Amino acid sequence: MEPILEVSRLSISFTQYDRGVHQRRLPVIRDLSLTIAPGQVAAVVGSSGSGKSLLAHAILGILPYNAHLEGQLRYRGAPLTPRRMEALRGHEIVLVPQNAGYLDPLMKVGPQIRKGRRDKAARSRSLGVLARYGLGPETEDLYPFELSGGMARRVLISTAVAESPRLVIADEPTPGLDARAAGRILGHFREIADGGAGVLLITHDLELALTIADRVAVFYAGETVEEAAAADFARLERLRHPYTRALWHALPQNGFQSIPGGQPYPGAQPPGCAFAPRCPDARPECGGAVPWRPFQGGMVRCLYPKGGTAV
Repeated sequence: MEPILEVSRLSISFTQYDRGVHQRRLPVIRDLSLTIAPGQVAAVVGSSGSGKSLLAHAILGILPYNAHLEGQLRYRGAPLTPRRMEALRGHEIVLVPQNAGYLDPLMKVGPQIRKGRRDKAARSRSLGVLARYGLGPETEDLYPFELSGGMARRVLISTAVAESPRLVIADEPTPGLDARAAGRILGHFREIADGGAGVLLITHDLELALTIADRVAVFYAGETVEEAAAADFARLERLRHPYTRALWHALPQNGFQSIPGGQPYPGAQPPGCAFAPRCPDARPECGGAVPWRPFQGGMVRCLYPKGGTAV
């Protein structure tokens, strides 16, 4: 089956001014790779500052003017050029943002879902998509400030999927929600994928992501360090990268164990493996090139991976 989205060796840096008029390049994402198939939820998991949201902005073509992008983005088998991004954005490729602040506070819900259209077909689609997410027709006449937190999240999803997109990017869609409400919201994304679309779920919450994801890509300091089937997270022995294993240990049901140190800031990554300063298994050669490679049913960026699923 042809992937909906292929991200290959993506790197993003920003031009900044340092000491007056001196310019420098600040690398934020380095050599990132990811694939999403139709009907699949691919979760991108990492801590704040790991580059997750920049991935979404790169796919949508909304990076700031001082950003520099290298690598390749392919959508349904063809390069995702800036012109193609603009044509697909909001139609075939849609974003569900982090919070209700993305809704126009001066416009009622209905016109926002219909994108200003007033024809009968658009109204029917609007009512249908609201009903799909448990919202009555009266929701169309509400302003964003009249919505509860859970309603606002469902309206954001409604505005995104009203035109039956093929790729849905959900960027931290559950902040501030309790576990039950967050689970309901994520269940909606599972339904979207089951309908044939690809879903890219960007989150820091590994535990929640595992409830709906088919595959999980783990980010650290702007790089993918592992891509694995969600089922691999059921057992520590199946996980390949030491950082992924540390995330597993940090889950409440696995002891809530932390490791010393912190993720390096952009531009301060050490040479070679960015995780090496915190890795209990680091060796001198980890300071050199560390390729992104297949290993035991998944992908990993580590010279000495463990575990994996037998193939």
